[in-house]
Amino acid sequence: MKILIIGSGGREHAIAWKLSQSRKVTRIFIAPGNAGTSQTGINADLDPENFEALRAFVIEKGIGMVVVGPEAPLVGGITDFFANDPVLNHVDVIGPSKSGAMLEGSKQFAKEFMLRNNIPTAKFGSFVPGEIEKAVDFLKQGRPPYVLKADGLAGGKGVLIIDNLPEAEAELAGMFAGKFGSAGRRVVIEEFLGGIELSVIVITDGSDYKILPVAKDYKREGEGDTGLNTGGMGAVSPVPFADENFLGKVEERIIIPTIEGLKREGEKYRGFIFFGLMSVKGDPFVIEYNARLGDPEAEVILPRVKSDLYDLFVGVAKGELASVNLEVDERPAATVMLVSGGYPGSYETGKVIRGLDSCRDSILFHAGTRDSEGRIVTSGGRVIAVTSFGDTIDEALQLSYRNAGLIDFYGKRLRRDIGFDLK
Repeated sequence: MKILIIGSGGREHAIAWKLSQSRKVTRIFIAPGNAGTSQTGINADLDPENFEALRAFVIEKGIGMVVVGPEAPLVGGITDFFANDPVLNHVDVIGPSKSGAMLEGSKQFAKEFMLRNNIPTAKFGSFVPGEIEKAVDFLKQGRPPYVLKADGLAGGKGVLIIDNLPEAEAELAGMFAGKFGSAGRRVVIEEFLGGIELSVIVITDGSDYKILPVAKDYKREGEGDTGLNTGGMGAVSPVPFADENFLGKVEERIIIPTIEGLKREGEKYRGFIFFGLMSVKGDPFVIEYNARLGDPEAEVILPRVKSDLYDLFVGVAKGELASVNLEVDERPAATVMLVSGGYPGSYETGKVIRGLDSCRDSILFHAGTRDSEGRIVTSGGRVIAVTSFGDTIDEALQLSYRNAGLIDFYGKRLRRDIGFDLK
């Protein structure tokens, strides 16, 4: 089977790395990929949102399966595009339809879906620019900290948590004025849930599902979960407090109602569902849905999956996931993300990355890299994820930090306290 992976980040490198271990996969293409994915497949310089160009490439190369990594093509309807094309409708696409991807594409849609299906989540209000007075009144009825979310896709950066009302009002006005572009044309204001976050991800064929190893990522840029939100500064798996009892609550109250709710609403959802959860006094609440595998969660989850990922994807595509075994490595894993100076704000690219060949006993997943005349240089905010196993989470982190110290590029930054709240 020839497979095309769509995307260019650490998640896509992790998927390519895992699929390359399958004897059933003959060739892997990644569009557009990065300097790391070129080590496990063939990069194709294609825009993930140019469906016509992807169509031509799939036909030319005789590709039988497409795995969609990022959210934008899913929300843009790539799965529907393939399904409705008489030449492409035999190609298996791992990823939900445009309507299913609205779980991530619209915060308001997701919140209303949760309300309809009695899925525990924070109280909320949804507002557009012409309703700024109503939005401010809603803020005043709540208590700090205030949670503001851009309704649409904002690259993981459209969530603001603000400690005082005047700043919350100012940020609300900024969002309506275009701070997050079209993603902020509608703003969802949520009740703040105090607790500890974690990520639970399932892969589903629309009826059956498999729960992947549980992970916890760290989104704030600074130590102690301070500073701006990012796409993720690191992750660990498993999560110590997510024991059998807690995960039983997650499955009963959140996963099953989500799968059944989608079915009831006529959605044949095939792909990943990411549940961003908050544990509040031992009870799980949904903070957000994603319609794809998380990043940097993928970089700690996929190394722990011992089963053939291709078999799982075939089970999804054929509606036979129940018959596929999911085997998990019991060892903990941890990933530390190296990012460009200035990220998540403005940053420079094209900086030469040194020391990659010096790393031992860790897996290096490239996120924002490219090959420039034989040298690997930075090309994004998040640059390299350093993933390691250990007998404990602390051991895995120590090894990741040791190898992270061997990698260097101008402006390199990292969080040095990944896993701090699990000790």
